[in-house]
Amino acid sequence: MLAKKLMAWLVTVWLLSVPGVAEALQVLILSGQNNHRWEVTTPWLQKALEDTGRFVVTVTEAPEDLNAAILSDFDVIVSNWNTFVEEGVKSWPEPARKALLSFVAEGKGFVSVHAGSSSFYDWPEYQDLVMTYWDHGNTGHGRLHQFEVTCDTEHPITRGLPRFFIHDELWHQVPVPDEARVLATAFSTKDSGGSGRDEPVLMVRDYGEGRSVNLLLGHDDRAMRRYGFIRLFTRSVEWAATGTVAKTWDEETR
Repeated sequence: MLAKKLMAWLVTVWLLSVPGVAEALQVLILSGQNNHRWEVTTPWLQKALEDTGRFVVTVTEAPEDLNAAILSDFDVIVSNWNTFVEEGVKSWPEPARKALLSFVAEGKGFVSVHAGSSSFYDWPEYQDLVMTYWDHGNTGHGRLHQFEVTCDTEHPITRGLPRFFIHDELWHQVPVPDEARVLATAFSTKDSGGSGRDEPVLMVRDYGEGRSVNLLLGHDDRAMRRYGFIRLFTRSVEWAATGTVAKTWDEETR
């Protein structure tokens, strides 16, 4: 753990020494438990962030141990973790719950990827934070297939981003609360086993002084390798952390 923190510090110092590069943002990825292949997808999420030169990334496989002191070192949390497993952690202790909600409400960010928000169905404050999740009895998906994603052009995350194709799992009939702003959608074809209508794949909300993002794309590493996913994901993480998207590392999208 000490070695990892030292390496993160050295990377931060190097970034700050490069002219024109903003101060690196500290990201904590929650991993280690997921009904998807977190062992494969977490390294891809980490790589996508680190390749921008904008983020220093730490991964934890024990998010139930979080507390306010630990989270004070970070700007944004990325969840690639859920409770959709037969054995494993099903609940967090009160210090971890309180620390997470306070972290975001006091001005930081939270980003969930694909099923990374689908946990804690007996914790309404968490559902409020993450906005949407796998809604038992309603949510479904068809087969993995290629589909086109259309983005809102007025929000910092999606401004200037063109439509793009991705081979992924497209969920349908997810909850969309009034507080959420949908930034990207995809048409779910009946031929693929879908709903026959546009479905949300990216939504955001303000949460107290902070921000939350739910990116439903990213079922596997094949989807995460697509440039469209990388741009949505990395921009989402920066916006969640800061409320804006810097021009310095994503010049071509402006």
